[in-house]
Amino acid sequence: MLKLISVGLLSALFFSTTFILNRYMSLEGGHWVWSATLRYAYMIMFLIIWISITKGFKEIVNIFKLFFHNWTFWTITGSIGFGLFYSLCCFSADYSSGWVIATTWQLTIIMSLFVLMFFGRKFPKRVWVFSLIIFSGVIMVNLSEFDTSNIKHLLLGALPVMLATLCYPVGNQLVWEAQNGNKKLPKLNNPLIQNPFNKVLLMSLGSVPFWILLLIVTTPSVPSTGQIINTAIVALFSGVIATSLFLYARGKAKDATELAAVDSTQSSEVIFAMLGEMILLNSSIPNSNALIGIIIVFAGLLLFLFAKKNNL
Repeated sequence: MLKLISVGLLSALFFSTTFILNRYMSLEGGHWVWSATLRYAYMIMFLIIWISITKGFKEIVNIFKLFFHNWTFWTITGSIGFGLFYSLCCFSADYSSGWVIATTWQLTIIMSLFVLMFFGRKFPKRVWVFSLIIFSGVIMVNLSEFDTSNIKHLLLGALPVMLATLCYPVGNQLVWEAQNGNKKLPKLNNPLIQNPFNKVLLMSLGSVPFWILLLIVTTPSVPSTGQIINTAIVALFSGVIATSLFLYARGKAKDATELAAVDSTQSSEVIFAMLGEMILLNSSIPNSNALIGIIIVFAGLLLFLFAKKNNL
């Protein structure tokens, strides 16, 4: 258990680079569109290299065949689950600190429930109580940075991330539903999709039209060398290393308790993002309201884990 938790925490550390570096690039004047678009360009490149090394180039050929066989489906899921999700997070980095975005991101737990409910799943009433606790903590964190003279920063910093927390589970759940025989969606029974890296590559390829359209609409200025390098670091650290570590830890979990413990480590991204900004960006220590809000979020997450562990 200790080993799994350690690996999970290490993956959260690498995941947190997304929030820190996106904020850094924003403060340096880098356009949020490039922060988002370049990451997925690198992701596609890194994944092709990784899969080619581990599975062989023939695997890449088969993945592309599978993509073009259902290109409409992959474009929709990739645009929602990857395109909209990450572009909204990068946009928010212009208006909020990375640790605030990381805290708001914990709302994915609540949004995932709404998505699952839309597809016919039901949950005990206590789950919604836990969700309300987390939501109240997120609101408190965002209000801690509220400036009455500039409500624009609050709205543009918080609302896009909240929408992103909905887009991410929608895209991923659509893929899961197609894999598990939802008659309204294309039938995906290809064993290639069982590999999580193949699935990420397919959705990344599906997001390409979204990124092209976004670049055409926004026409951002040419990215700086620093932004090009930093987005590569984000793609490598968060997209490859963090994902690999997290999937490794989940794969080694022997029961629901260990699985819940691994999942819970991802909430530490909030702490890592906060410390990272304080060390690297010289940001100030969050005020008492923000710290209380973070504690409330963690309390809600722990209640979720307790209920999951004990099958309540």
